[in-house]
Amino acid sequence: MKHEVIGICPVCGKNLSVTKLSCHTCHTDISGDFALSKFSLLSKEELNFVETFIKVGGNLKEMEKELSLSYPTLKKNLDALIVKLGLGSSVVTPKADDAEILQRLKNKEISVDEAAILLKKG
Repeated sequence: MKHEVIGICPVCGKNLSVTKLSCHTCHTDISGDFALSKFSLLSKEELNFVETFIKVGGNLKEMEKELSLSYPTLKKNLDALIVKLGLGSSVVTPKADDAEILQRLKNKEISVDEAAILLKKG
């Protein structure tokens, strides 16, 4: 049974690295210190968001239907992902106050990681 690669250590929360690659056909093993893709560092919710974004061709209005989230929430989630993936740091979004961010976290509209990013922005 194959498992998905995780990118965050479940014990300390730091980034993981790959130290061994194996070929199941010829049984070659390669050892070293290999970096994971930045997408490996996303939570399941964040990956679902990215997959949905691609599925609907980047149309946030279609994402509203698919994910049952409001346009402003989707836009904030997208902006947080852009920052988390290192694709931009100067995303211009209206500043949400801390109470709103915490409420969105409580409502499970955003992940803990996204909330942390948004709280640091403020």
